[in-house]
Amino acid sequence: MIRKHIVFYGMVQGVGFRYRARYAADMYSCTGWAKNEYDGTVSMEIQGKEEDIDRVIMNIEAGTYVRIENMDVKPIPTVEGERGFTTH
Repeated sequence: MIRKHIVFYGMVQGVGFRYRARYAADMYSCTGWAKNEYDGTVSMEIQGKEEDIDRVIMNIEAGTYVRIENMDVKPIPTVEGERGFTTH
């Protein structure tokens, strides 16, 4: 079990990014959150198995209008007892 803080750059706001993130996280049993930032990026903390986190990101990228141009990824400590994936 790992947790990552990810900042997504590109066409990531107003295109269903956070909805897809929540749906995919639920599908792959990942927890965490995603929120739009004022600079046009989306920040996310996501926790789960590494391969499941990768699947969540691939599922988000498969969105019709989503275009991830770059990601800043940092490993962070896991959160015990977290349930579900939320959007802000």
